[in-house]
Amino acid sequence: MSGRSALFDSNIIIYLSKKELDLSYIDRFEDLFVSVITYMEILGYDFHDNAEEEYVRELLGLFTVKYIDKEIADKVIEIRKKEKVKLPDAIVAATAAVNNLCLVTRDVKDFKGINIDISNPYED
Repeated sequence: MSGRSALFDSNIIIYLSKKELDLSYIDRFEDLFVSVITYMEILGYDFHDNAEEEYVRELLGLFTVKYIDKEIADKVIEIRKKEKVKLPDAIVAATAAVNNLCLVTRDVKDFKGINIDISNPYED
């Protein structure tokens, strides 16, 4: 997998932050990204304390945030017209598609029917 660029879904960031997935997993990818949706979901969490929040912010600092632009918005519309997908998942999928990124997620079923490269670290 080395050399590929990846967009990480919220669930994977959570597993990394809780050390349920070894941080070395991210070394498989050349460039690391999160959607602005993932960024908001993760930092919108009610953390137990400041130390937990600081660790998550440091973890997110390893990733470049991909923002929604018109091309991504148009892809979201296309996806939602074809598949029954929640808006946040459609935005994540569209971000991966438009930027030609592998989507790293454990929730593969949420992206069923969408033509994107998906990697599940628990099945790879």
